[in-house]
Amino acid sequence: MKRKWVAMGIAATLVSGALGTQVSAASNEVKVKAQSDFGTPSFLAGKLTTPSKDAAQKVLFDYMNNHKSSYKLGNKKAEDSFAIKESTTEADGTKVLRLQQQYNGVPVWGSTQVAHVTKDGVLKVVSGSVVPELDKQEKLQNTKKIQSKKAIQIAKDALGMTPTFEKTPKAELVVFMKDDVAHYAYFVNLNFLTPEPGNWNYFLDAATGEILNRYNNMDGVSGTSTTGTGKGVLGDSKTLNLTLSSGKYYMQDNTRGSGILTYDMKNRTFLPELFLPGTLYSSTDNVLDSTYEKAFVDAHYYAGVTYDYYKNTFGRNSYDNKGAQIKSSVHFNKNYNNAFWNGSQMVYGDGDGTTFIPLSGGIDVVAHELTHAVTETSSNLTYQNESGALNEALSDIFGTLVEYQSNNNPDFEIGEDVYTPGTAGDALRSMSNPAKYGDPDHYSVRYTGTGDNGGVHTNSGIINKCAYLLSEGGTHYGVTVTGIGRAKLGAIFYRMNTSYLTSSSNFSQARAAAIQSATDLYGASSQEVTSVTQAFNAVGIQ
Repeated sequence: MKRKWVAMGIAATLVSGALGTQVSAASNEVKVKAQSDFGTPSFLAGKLTTPSKDAAQKVLFDYMNNHKSSYKLGNKKAEDSFAIKESTTEADGTKVLRLQQQYNGVPVWGSTQVAHVTKDGVLKVVSGSVVPELDKQEKLQNTKKIQSKKAIQIAKDALGMTPTFEKTPKAELVVFMKDDVAHYAYFVNLNFLTPEPGNWNYFLDAATGEILNRYNNMDGVSGTSTTGTGKGVLGDSKTLNLTLSSGKYYMQDNTRGSGILTYDMKNRTFLPELFLPGTLYSSTDNVLDSTYEKAFVDAHYYAGVTYDYYKNTFGRNSYDNKGAQIKSSVHFNKNYNNAFWNGSQMVYGDGDGTTFIPLSGGIDVVAHELTHAVTETSSNLTYQNESGALNEALSDIFGTLVEYQSNNNPDFEIGEDVYTPGTAGDALRSMSNPAKYGDPDHYSVRYTGTGDNGGVHTNSGIINKCAYLLSEGGTHYGVTVTGIGRAKLGAIFYRMNTSYLTSSSNFSQARAAAIQSATDLYGASSQEVTSVTQAFNAVGIQ
Protein backbone atom coordinates (compact mmCIF):
# COMPACT_ATOMS: atom_id res chain seq x y z
CA MET A 1 0.00 0.00 0.00
CA LYS A 2 1.24 3.36 -1.03
CA ARG A 3 0.78 6.18 1.49
CA LYS A 4 -2.64 6.54 -0.08
CA TRP A 5 -5.13 3.85 0.89
CA VAL A 6 -7.25 3.49 0.02
CA ALA A 7 -24.11 19.52 -25.29
CA MET A 8 -25.59 18.38 -28.56
CA GLY A 9 -24.73 20.61 -31.48
CA ILE A 10 -24.76 20.71 -35.22
CA ALA A 11 -20.99 20.98 -35.54
CA ALA A 12 -19.41 17.58 -34.94
CA THR A 13 -15.95 16.91 -33.58
CA LEU A 14 -13.84 13.87 -32.93
CA VAL A 15 -11.60 13.87 -29.89
CA SER A 16 -8.71 11.48 -30.44
CA GLY A 17 -7.59 9.90 -27.20
CA ALA A 18 -6.10 12.36 -24.76
CA LEU A 19 -4.43 14.52 -27.41
CA GLY A 20 -7.54 16.44 -28.38
CA THR A 21 -6.99 16.15 -32.15
CA GLN A 22 -10.15 17.42 -33.81
CA VAL A 23 -11.47 16.01 -37.05
CA SER A 24 -14.67 16.85 -38.86
CA ALA A 25 -17.33 14.13 -38.59
CA ALA A 26 -19.60 13.18 -41.45
CA SER A 27 -23.09 13.70 -40.05
CA ASN A 28 -24.69 16.87 -38.72
CA GLU A 29 -26.84 14.68 -36.47
CA VAL A 30 -23.90 13.13 -34.62
CA LYS A 31 -21.45 14.54 -32.15
CA VAL A 32 -18.55 12.11 -31.80
CA LYS A 33 -17.06 12.87 -28.43
CA ALA A 34 -14.28 10.35 -27.97
CA GLN A 35 -12.32 7.75 -29.87
CA SER A 36 -10.67 4.63 -28.51
CA ASP A 37 -7.01 3.73 -28.87
CA PHE A 38 -8.13 1.23 -31.50
CA GLY A 39 -9.47 3.99 -33.76
CA THR A 40 -13.07 2.95 -33.15
CA PRO A 41 -15.63 5.31 -31.59
CA SER A 42 -15.76 5.08 -27.81
CA PHE A 43 -18.47 7.71 -27.29
CA LEU A 44 -21.11 8.83 -29.78
CA ALA A 45 -23.93 11.15 -28.86
CA GLY A 46 -26.67 12.87 -30.83
CA LYS A 47 -29.64 11.85 -32.91
CA LEU A 48 -27.90 8.81 -34.27
CA THR A 49 -31.01 7.29 -35.88
CA THR A 50 -34.49 8.31 -36.94
CA PRO A 51 -37.53 7.36 -34.81
CA SER A 52 -38.48 3.69 -34.98
CA LYS A 53 -41.05 1.31 -33.55
CA ASP A 54 -38.51 -1.50 -33.48
CA ALA A 55 -37.18 -2.92 -30.23
CA ALA A 56 -34.24 -1.02 -28.75
CA GLN A 57 -31.87 -3.92 -29.42
CA LYS A 58 -32.78 -3.96 -33.14
CA VAL A 59 -32.39 -0.18 -33.38
CA LEU A 60 -28.89 -0.46 -31.93
CA PHE A 61 -27.77 -3.46 -33.96
CA ASP A 62 -29.14 -2.00 -37.21
CA TYR A 63 -27.13 1.16 -36.53
CA MET A 64 -23.94 -0.76 -35.81
CA ASN A 65 -24.40 -2.95 -38.89
CA ASN A 66 -24.85 0.19 -40.99
CA HIS A 67 -21.59 1.55 -39.52
CA LYS A 68 -19.52 -1.64 -39.60
CA SER A 69 -16.63 0.23 -41.20
CA SER A 70 -16.43 2.58 -38.19
CA TYR A 71 -16.64 -0.23 -35.66
CA LYS A 72 -14.42 -2.49 -37.79
CA LEU A 73 -16.47 -5.60 -37.13
CA GLY A 74 -15.02 -7.39 -40.15
CA ASN A 75 -17.22 -10.16 -41.48
CA LYS A 76 -19.29 -10.36 -38.29
CA LYS A 77 -22.72 -8.83 -37.79
CA ALA A 78 -23.48 -6.82 -34.67
CA GLU A 79 -25.85 -9.56 -33.51
CA ASP A 80 -22.89 -11.96 -33.48
CA SER A 81 -20.40 -9.46 -32.07
CA PHE A 82 -22.31 -8.31 -28.99
CA ALA A 83 -24.43 -9.92 -26.28
CA ILE A 84 -27.03 -7.86 -24.40
CA LYS A 85 -26.21 -8.35 -20.72
CA GLU A 86 -28.77 -5.99 -19.22
CA SER A 87 -31.71 -3.86 -20.34
CA THR A 88 -33.27 -1.23 -18.08
CA THR A 89 -35.76 1.59 -18.60
CA GLU A 90 -35.23 5.13 -17.27
CA ALA A 91 -38.02 7.38 -16.01
CA ASP A 92 -38.41 9.12 -19.40
CA GLY A 93 -38.83 5.80 -21.19
CA THR A 94 -35.25 5.58 -22.48
CA LYS A 95 -33.98 2.04 -22.80
CA VAL A 96 -30.45 1.51 -21.51
CA LEU A 97 -28.70 -1.52 -22.98
CA ARG A 98 -25.46 -2.91 -21.57
CA LEU A 99 -23.45 -5.05 -23.97
CA GLN A 100 -20.51 -7.42 -23.91
CA GLN A 101 -18.40 -7.73 -27.06
CA GLN A 102 -17.78 -11.33 -28.07
CA TYR A 103 -15.99 -13.28 -30.77
CA ASN A 104 -17.43 -16.64 -31.78
CA GLY A 105 -19.40 -16.54 -28.55
CA VAL A 106 -16.35 -15.89 -26.34
CA PRO A 107 -16.46 -12.62 -24.36
CA VAL A 108 -13.78 -10.02 -25.13
CA TRP A 109 -12.27 -9.09 -21.77
CA GLY A 110 -12.87 -5.47 -20.74
CA SER A 111 -14.84 -4.61 -23.90
CA THR A 112 -18.27 -3.57 -22.68
CA GLN A 113 -20.60 -0.99 -24.15
CA VAL A 114 -23.75 0.89 -23.21
CA ALA A 115 -26.41 2.35 -25.49
CA HIS A 116 -29.39 4.63 -24.89
CA VAL A 117 -32.51 4.39 -27.09
CA THR A 118 -35.34 6.88 -26.46
CA LYS A 119 -38.97 5.82 -26.09
CA ASP A 120 -39.44 7.04 -29.69
CA GLY A 121 -36.85 4.54 -30.86
CA VAL A 122 -34.02 7.02 -31.46
CA LEU A 123 -30.51 5.87 -30.65
CA LYS A 124 -28.93 8.81 -28.82
CA VAL A 125 -25.77 7.44 -27.18
CA VAL A 126 -23.35 4.59 -27.79
CA SER A 127 -20.51 4.44 -25.26
CA GLY A 128 -17.61 2.02 -24.93
CA SER A 129 -14.61 0.93 -26.94
CA VAL A 130 -14.90 -1.92 -29.44
CA VAL A 131 -11.89 -4.11 -30.22
CA PRO A 132 -11.69 -4.08 -34.05
CA GLU A 133 -11.13 -6.71 -36.74
CA LEU A 134 -10.91 -9.72 -34.49
CA ASP A 135 -11.46 -11.92 -37.54
CA LYS A 136 -7.99 -10.84 -38.72
CA GLN A 137 -6.25 -11.82 -35.50
CA GLU A 138 -4.01 -14.79 -36.27
CA LYS A 139 -3.97 -16.28 -32.78
CA LEU A 140 -7.77 -16.51 -32.74
CA GLN A 141 -7.61 -18.96 -35.62
CA ASN A 142 -5.81 -21.44 -33.34
CA THR A 143 -8.34 -23.60 -31.51
CA LYS A 144 -5.77 -25.64 -29.56
CA LYS A 145 -6.22 -25.16 -25.81
CA ILE A 146 -4.71 -26.57 -22.64
CA GLN A 147 -7.11 -27.98 -20.07
CA SER A 148 -8.75 -25.38 -17.85
CA LYS A 149 -7.63 -27.17 -14.68
CA LYS A 150 -4.02 -26.81 -15.84
CA ALA A 151 -4.53 -23.04 -16.26
CA ILE A 152 -5.90 -22.85 -12.72
CA GLN A 153 -2.89 -24.70 -11.38
CA ILE A 154 -0.47 -22.42 -13.23
CA ALA A 155 -2.18 -19.39 -11.68
CA LYS A 156 -2.08 -20.96 -8.21
CA ASP A 157 1.60 -21.79 -8.56
CA ALA A 158 2.38 -18.23 -9.66
CA LEU A 159 0.93 -16.78 -6.45
CA GLY A 160 3.95 -17.91 -4.48
CA MET A 161 1.78 -18.84 -1.49
CA THR A 162 -0.80 -21.42 -0.54
CA PRO A 163 -3.92 -19.47 0.41
CA THR A 164 -7.30 -20.68 1.61
CA PHE A 165 -9.64 -19.67 -1.18
CA GLU A 166 -12.92 -17.91 -0.45
CA LYS A 167 -14.42 -19.59 -3.50
CA THR A 168 -13.27 -22.44 -5.68
CA PRO A 169 -11.13 -21.07 -8.55
CA LYS A 170 -12.57 -21.52 -12.03
CA ALA A 171 -11.20 -20.82 -15.51
CA GLU A 172 -13.32 -18.80 -17.94
CA LEU A 173 -12.39 -18.62 -21.61
CA VAL A 174 -12.09 -15.03 -22.87
CA VAL A 175 -10.50 -13.05 -25.68
CA PHE A 176 -7.69 -11.01 -24.15
CA MET A 177 -5.78 -8.21 -25.86
CA LYS A 178 -2.08 -7.78 -25.16
CA ASP A 179 0.02 -5.33 -27.15
CA ASP A 180 -2.70 -5.17 -29.83
CA VAL A 181 -2.62 -8.96 -30.23
CA ALA A 182 -5.75 -10.96 -29.40
CA HIS A 183 -5.36 -14.25 -27.54
CA TYR A 184 -7.79 -16.87 -26.43
CA ALA A 185 -7.08 -16.83 -22.72
CA TYR A 186 -8.25 -18.38 -19.50
CA PHE A 187 -9.38 -15.86 -16.92
CA VAL A 188 -8.75 -17.24 -13.43
CA ASN A 189 -9.83 -15.34 -10.31
CA LEU A 190 -8.11 -16.25 -7.03
CA ASN A 191 -9.91 -14.76 -4.02
CA PHE A 192 -8.55 -15.28 -0.51
CA LEU A 193 -8.05 -13.64 2.87
CA THR A 194 -5.15 -15.69 4.24
CA PRO A 195 -2.19 -15.55 4.56
CA GLU A 196 -2.95 -12.04 3.30
CA PRO A 197 -5.93 -10.61 1.41
CA GLY A 198 -5.95 -11.06 -2.34
CA ASN A 199 -8.37 -10.94 -5.24
CA TRP A 200 -6.02 -11.75 -8.11
CA ASN A 201 -7.06 -11.85 -11.75
CA TYR A 202 -4.86 -14.04 -13.98
CA PHE A 203 -5.02 -14.21 -17.77
CA LEU A 204 -3.24 -17.22 -19.29
CA ASP A 205 -2.79 -17.93 -22.98
CA ALA A 206 -5.25 -20.75 -23.62
CA ALA A 207 -2.87 -22.50 -26.05
CA THR A 208 0.38 -22.29 -24.07
CA GLY A 209 -0.46 -21.44 -20.45
CA GLU A 210 1.74 -18.33 -20.60
CA ILE A 211 0.67 -15.67 -18.09
CA LEU A 212 -0.34 -12.69 -20.22
CA ASN A 213 -1.36 -10.42 -17.36
CA ARG A 214 -2.20 -10.51 -13.70
CA TYR A 215 -3.30 -7.92 -11.18
CA ASN A 216 -4.78 -7.70 -7.72
CA ASN A 217 -8.40 -6.55 -8.04
CA MET A 218 -8.69 -5.77 -4.35
CA ASP A 219 -8.73 -2.15 -3.25
CA GLY A 220 -6.48 -1.20 -0.61
CA VAL A 221 -10.28 -1.83 0.92
CA SER A 222 -34.39 -14.10 12.05
CA GLY A 223 -35.49 -12.16 14.80
CA THR A 224 -37.19 -8.93 15.80
CA SER A 225 -35.92 -5.60 14.51
CA THR A 226 -34.96 -3.26 17.30
CA THR A 227 -32.56 -0.43 18.05
CA GLY A 228 -29.61 0.18 20.31
CA THR A 229 -26.87 2.69 20.91
CA GLY A 230 -23.13 2.55 20.54
CA LYS A 231 -19.93 4.57 20.66
CA GLY A 232 -17.76 4.80 17.59
CA VAL A 233 -14.01 4.82 17.11
CA LEU A 234 -13.83 8.57 17.72
CA GLY A 235 -16.05 8.33 20.83
CA ASP A 236 -19.25 9.70 19.33
CA SER A 237 -22.62 8.12 20.11
CA LYS A 238 -24.82 6.55 17.43
CA THR A 239 -28.22 4.91 17.19
CA LEU A 240 -28.05 1.43 15.68
CA ASN A 241 -30.57 -0.83 13.95
CA LEU A 242 -30.20 -4.31 15.44
CA THR A 243 -32.00 -7.66 15.50
CA LEU A 244 -33.12 -9.26 18.77
CA SER A 245 -33.07 -13.07 18.73
CA SER A 246 -32.98 -15.54 21.63
CA GLY A 247 -32.02 -12.83 24.08
CA LYS A 248 -29.12 -11.48 22.02
CA TYR A 249 -28.80 -8.27 20.03
CA TYR A 250 -27.25 -8.97 16.63
CA MET A 251 -25.66 -6.40 14.33
CA GLN A 252 -28.22 -7.00 11.63
CA ASP A 253 -30.13 -4.04 10.20
CA ASN A 254 -33.30 -5.24 8.46
CA THR A 255 -34.55 -1.78 7.48
CA ARG A 256 -32.38 -1.32 4.39
CA GLY A 257 -32.47 -3.49 1.27
CA SER A 258 -31.81 -7.14 2.09
CA GLY A 259 -30.06 -6.10 5.27
CA ILE A 260 -26.79 -4.75 6.64
CA LEU A 261 -24.81 -7.33 8.61
CA THR A 262 -21.59 -6.75 10.51
CA TYR A 263 -19.28 -9.64 11.41
CA ASP A 264 -16.39 -10.27 13.78
CA MET A 265 -13.16 -11.65 12.31
CA LYS A 266 -11.61 -11.84 15.80
CA ASN A 267 -8.25 -10.58 14.54
CA ARG A 268 -7.88 -13.57 12.26
CA THR A 269 -7.55 -13.73 8.50
CA PHE A 270 -9.59 -16.87 8.04
CA LEU A 271 -12.48 -18.42 9.89
CA PRO A 272 -13.23 -22.09 9.26
CA GLU A 273 -17.01 -21.88 9.53
CA LEU A 274 -17.87 -22.66 5.89
CA PHE A 275 -15.82 -19.71 4.64
CA LEU A 276 -18.20 -17.27 6.28
CA PRO A 277 -17.05 -13.67 6.74
CA GLY A 278 -16.73 -14.26 10.46
CA THR A 279 -19.34 -14.45 13.21
CA LEU A 280 -22.33 -12.13 13.11
CA TYR A 281 -21.56 -9.91 16.06
CA SER A 282 -23.97 -10.00 18.97
CA SER A 283 -24.25 -8.56 22.47
CA THR A 284 -26.29 -9.46 25.54
CA ASP A 285 -27.54 -5.87 25.68
CA ASN A 286 -28.25 -3.13 23.16
CA VAL A 287 -25.62 -0.71 24.45
CA LEU A 288 -22.38 -1.24 22.51
CA ASP A 289 -19.80 0.99 24.11
CA SER A 290 -16.76 -1.18 24.88
CA THR A 291 -13.43 -0.51 23.19
CA TYR A 292 -13.73 -3.73 21.16
CA GLU A 293 -17.21 -2.76 19.92
CA LYS A 294 -16.33 0.68 18.59
CA ALA A 295 -15.18 -0.59 15.18
CA PHE A 296 -18.42 -2.58 14.80
CA VAL A 297 -20.52 0.44 15.65
CA ASP A 298 -18.96 2.59 12.94
CA ALA A 299 -18.84 -0.09 10.24
CA HIS A 300 -22.51 -0.90 10.82
CA TYR A 301 -23.72 2.68 11.16
CA TYR A 302 -21.74 4.18 8.28
CA ALA A 303 -22.81 1.37 5.93
CA GLY A 304 -26.38 2.47 6.67
CA VAL A 305 -25.53 6.13 6.09
CA THR A 306 -23.97 5.26 2.74
CA TYR A 307 -26.95 3.11 1.76
CA ASP A 308 -29.26 6.04 2.62
CA TYR A 309 -27.20 8.49 0.57
CA TYR A 310 -27.46 6.40 -2.58
CA LYS A 311 -31.14 5.55 -1.95
CA ASN A 312 -32.32 9.06 -1.07
CA THR A 313 -30.16 10.89 -3.62
CA PHE A 314 -30.34 8.57 -6.63
CA GLY A 315 -33.03 6.03 -5.78
CA ARG A 316 -30.38 3.28 -5.78
CA ASN A 317 -31.33 0.25 -3.67
CA SER A 318 -28.03 -0.95 -2.21
CA TYR A 319 -24.81 -1.10 -4.18
CA ASP A 320 -26.25 -3.26 -6.98
CA ASN A 321 -29.58 -1.38 -7.17
CA LYS A 322 -31.26 -4.71 -6.42
CA GLY A 323 -31.23 -4.55 -2.64
CA ALA A 324 -28.07 -6.63 -2.15
CA GLN A 325 -27.15 -7.52 1.39
CA ILE A 326 -24.29 -5.39 2.68
CA LYS A 327 -21.72 -7.33 4.70
CA SER A 328 -18.83 -5.93 6.69
CA SER A 329 -16.13 -7.84 8.56
CA VAL A 330 -14.38 -6.02 11.40
CA HIS A 331 -11.19 -6.80 13.36
CA PHE A 332 -9.50 -8.40 10.38
CA ASN A 333 -5.98 -9.64 11.14
CA LYS A 334 -3.75 -7.93 13.70
CA ASN A 335 -2.58 -4.33 13.39
CA TYR A 336 -3.83 -4.38 9.79
CA ASN A 337 -3.48 -0.94 8.17
CA ASN A 338 -6.08 -1.19 5.44
CA ALA A 339 -9.69 -1.65 4.43
CA PHE A 340 -11.00 -3.16 1.22
CA TRP A 341 -13.93 -4.38 -0.85
CA ASN A 342 -13.15 -7.96 -1.89
CA GLY A 343 -15.85 -8.39 -4.52
CA SER A 344 -18.56 -9.49 -2.12
CA GLN A 345 -18.08 -7.63 1.17
CA MET A 346 -16.15 -4.96 3.03
CA VAL A 347 -13.28 -5.81 5.37
CA TYR A 348 -11.70 -3.47 7.95
CA GLY A 349 -8.44 -3.69 9.82
CA ASP A 350 -7.85 -2.23 13.26
CA GLY A 351 -4.71 -0.34 12.29
CA ASP A 352 -1.52 -0.46 14.28
CA GLY A 353 -2.40 2.60 16.36
CA THR A 354 0.34 4.68 14.74
CA THR A 355 -0.37 4.66 11.02
CA PHE A 356 -4.10 4.01 11.51
CA ILE A 357 -6.72 3.55 14.15
CA PRO A 358 -9.62 1.18 13.21
CA LEU A 359 -10.42 2.10 9.63
CA SER A 360 -14.19 1.76 9.93
CA GLY A 361 -14.02 4.94 12.03
CA GLY A 362 -13.76 7.03 8.85
CA ILE A 363 -17.11 7.62 7.18
CA ASP A 364 -15.38 8.47 3.90
CA VAL A 365 -13.45 5.18 4.15
CA VAL A 366 -16.68 3.18 4.50
CA ALA A 367 -18.41 5.10 1.70
CA HIS A 368 -15.28 4.74 -0.46
CA GLU A 369 -15.39 0.94 -0.16
CA LEU A 370 -19.13 0.71 -0.80
CA THR A 371 -18.73 2.91 -3.86
CA HIS A 372 -16.30 0.34 -5.26
CA ALA A 373 -19.25 -2.05 -5.06
CA VAL A 374 -21.50 0.45 -6.87
CA THR A 375 -18.90 0.78 -9.62
CA GLU A 376 -18.38 -2.98 -9.87
CA THR A 377 -22.11 -3.52 -10.43
CA SER A 378 -22.53 -0.68 -12.94
CA SER A 379 -19.63 0.49 -15.13
CA ASN A 380 -17.34 -2.27 -13.76
CA LEU A 381 -14.24 -0.19 -14.44
CA THR A 382 -11.21 -2.45 -14.82
CA TYR A 383 -8.87 -1.94 -11.87
CA GLN A 384 -5.80 -1.02 -13.89
CA ASN A 385 -4.39 2.12 -15.53
CA GLU A 386 -6.81 5.00 -16.29
CA SER A 387 -9.98 2.94 -15.84
CA GLY A 388 -8.66 1.89 -12.42
CA ALA A 389 -7.81 5.50 -11.53
CA LEU A 390 -11.37 6.47 -12.45
CA ASN A 391 -12.58 3.64 -10.21
CA GLU A 392 -10.52 4.96 -7.28
CA ALA A 393 -11.47 8.59 -7.89
CA LEU A 394 -15.18 7.80 -7.95
CA SER A 395 -14.81 6.12 -4.57
CA ASP A 396 -12.97 9.15 -3.16
CA ILE A 397 -15.54 11.54 -4.63
CA PHE A 398 -18.59 9.75 -3.27
CA GLY A 399 -16.86 9.01 0.01
CA THR A 400 -16.48 12.77 0.37
CA LEU A 401 -20.06 13.49 -0.74
CA VAL A 402 -21.42 11.03 1.84
CA GLU A 403 -19.25 12.72 4.48
CA TYR A 404 -20.75 16.10 3.55
CA GLN A 405 -24.29 14.70 3.39
CA SER A 406 -23.97 13.41 6.96
CA ASN A 407 -22.30 16.67 8.04
CA ASN A 408 -19.60 14.64 9.76
CA ASN A 409 -16.77 17.19 10.01
CA PRO A 410 -16.73 17.24 6.19
CA ASP A 411 -13.83 18.23 3.99
CA PHE A 412 -12.18 17.28 0.72
CA GLU A 413 -9.51 15.18 2.42
CA ILE A 414 -9.61 11.37 2.37
CA GLY A 415 -9.22 9.18 5.46
CA GLU A 416 -8.22 12.04 7.74
CA ASP A 417 -10.26 10.75 10.71
CA VAL A 418 -8.38 7.45 11.01
CA TYR A 419 -4.93 8.23 9.60
CA THR A 420 -1.89 8.91 11.85
CA PRO A 421 -3.70 9.70 15.11
CA GLY A 422 -0.54 11.31 16.45
CA THR A 423 -0.30 13.81 13.60
CA ALA A 424 -2.95 16.49 13.29
CA GLY A 425 -4.13 17.86 9.97
CA ASP A 426 -2.89 15.20 7.56
CA ALA A 427 -4.74 12.67 5.39
CA LEU A 428 -4.23 9.88 2.87
CA ARG A 429 -5.16 11.95 -0.15
CA SER A 430 -6.47 15.40 -0.90
CA MET A 431 -9.05 16.23 -3.55
CA SER A 432 -8.50 19.96 -3.23
CA ASN A 433 -4.72 19.70 -3.52
CA PRO A 434 -3.56 16.21 -4.61
CA ALA A 435 0.04 17.44 -4.90
CA LYS A 436 0.12 17.90 -1.14
CA TYR A 437 0.59 14.13 -0.85
CA GLY A 438 2.57 13.62 -4.02
CA ASP A 439 -0.30 12.83 -6.39
CA PRO A 440 -0.62 14.43 -9.85
CA ASP A 441 -3.22 17.15 -10.34
CA HIS A 442 -2.90 17.46 -14.15
CA TYR A 443 -2.75 14.97 -17.00
CA SER A 444 0.61 16.32 -18.12
CA VAL A 445 2.22 15.07 -14.91
CA ARG A 446 0.39 11.74 -14.67
CA TYR A 447 2.18 8.62 -13.49
CA THR A 448 3.04 6.32 -16.42
CA GLY A 449 4.72 3.41 -14.65
CA THR A 450 3.43 -0.06 -13.88
CA GLY A 451 3.33 0.18 -10.08
CA ASP A 452 0.05 0.50 -8.20
CA ASN A 453 -1.76 -1.33 -11.04
CA GLY A 454 -0.66 1.42 -13.39
CA GLY A 455 -1.24 4.25 -10.93
CA VAL A 456 -4.83 3.63 -9.84
CA HIS A 457 -4.40 5.49 -6.54
CA THR A 458 -1.84 7.98 -7.85
CA ASN A 459 -3.61 9.15 -11.01
CA SER A 460 -6.94 9.29 -9.23
CA GLY A 461 -5.67 12.67 -8.06
CA ILE A 462 -6.27 14.10 -11.53
CA ILE A 463 -9.97 13.18 -11.51
CA ASN A 464 -10.26 14.15 -7.84
CA LYS A 465 -8.94 17.63 -8.63
CA CYS A 466 -11.34 17.88 -11.56
CA ALA A 467 -14.26 16.97 -9.28
CA TYR A 468 -13.17 19.45 -6.61
CA LEU A 469 -12.98 22.27 -9.16
CA LEU A 470 -16.36 21.35 -10.60
CA SER A 471 -17.92 21.54 -7.15
CA GLU A 472 -16.07 24.45 -5.56
CA GLY A 473 -14.68 26.38 -8.53
CA GLY A 474 -11.24 27.91 -8.86
CA THR A 475 -8.37 28.52 -11.27
CA HIS A 476 -5.94 25.73 -12.09
CA TYR A 477 -3.18 25.73 -14.71
CA GLY A 478 -4.59 29.03 -15.98
CA VAL A 479 -8.12 27.69 -16.50
CA THR A 480 -10.93 29.19 -14.40
CA VAL A 481 -13.79 26.89 -13.40
CA THR A 482 -17.18 28.10 -12.18
CA GLY A 483 -18.25 25.82 -9.32
CA ILE A 484 -21.71 24.24 -9.42
CA GLY A 485 -21.81 22.70 -5.94
CA ARG A 486 -21.53 19.22 -4.47
CA ALA A 487 -25.07 18.07 -5.27
CA LYS A 488 -24.67 18.67 -8.99
CA LEU A 489 -21.18 17.18 -8.96
CA GLY A 490 -22.69 14.02 -7.47
CA ALA A 491 -25.58 13.94 -9.94
CA ILE A 492 -23.29 14.29 -12.96
CA PHE A 493 -20.64 11.80 -11.83
CA TYR A 494 -23.23 9.26 -10.67
CA ARG A 495 -24.92 9.34 -14.08
CA MET A 496 -21.52 9.20 -15.75
CA ASN A 497 -20.61 6.07 -13.77
CA THR A 498 -23.91 4.22 -14.01
CA SER A 499 -25.11 5.22 -17.50
CA TYR A 500 -22.07 5.85 -19.70
CA LEU A 501 -18.76 4.52 -18.41
CA THR A 502 -17.73 0.99 -19.36
CA SER A 503 -15.02 -1.43 -18.25
CA SER A 504 -12.30 0.08 -20.43
CA SER A 505 -13.19 3.78 -20.07
CA ASN A 506 -10.21 6.13 -19.94
CA PHE A 507 -10.01 9.76 -18.82
CA SER A 508 -10.96 11.09 -22.26
CA GLN A 509 -14.10 8.98 -22.33
CA ALA A 510 -14.92 10.12 -18.80
CA ARG A 511 -14.81 13.71 -20.02
CA ALA A 512 -17.22 12.90 -22.84
CA ALA A 513 -19.47 10.94 -20.48
CA ALA A 514 -19.51 13.73 -17.90
CA ILE A 515 -20.41 16.35 -20.51
CA GLN A 516 -23.16 14.09 -21.82
CA SER A 517 -24.45 13.50 -18.29
CA ALA A 518 -24.55 17.24 -17.59
CA THR A 519 -26.35 17.75 -20.90
CA ASP A 520 -28.94 15.12 -19.99
CA LEU A 521 -29.55 16.64 -16.57
CA TYR A 522 -29.31 20.37 -17.19
CA GLY A 523 -29.37 21.04 -20.94
CA ALA A 524 -26.74 21.53 -23.62
CA SER A 525 -26.49 25.30 -23.06
CA SER A 526 -26.36 25.11 -19.27
CA GLN A 527 -23.72 26.47 -16.94
CA GLU A 528 -23.28 22.91 -15.69
CA VAL A 529 -22.08 21.73 -19.11
CA THR A 530 -19.75 24.71 -19.36
CA SER A 531 -18.34 24.03 -15.89
CA VAL A 532 -17.77 20.34 -16.61
CA THR A 533 -15.87 21.30 -19.75
CA GLN A 534 -13.83 23.88 -17.83
CA ALA A 535 -13.00 21.38 -15.06
CA PHE A 536 -11.66 18.74 -17.44
CA ASN A 537 -9.76 21.42 -19.35
CA ALA A 538 -8.19 22.61 -16.09
CA VAL A 539 -6.69 19.17 -15.41
CA GLY A 540 -5.58 18.68 -19.03
CA ILE A 541 -8.07 15.98 -20.05
CA GLN A 542 -9.34 16.38 -23.62
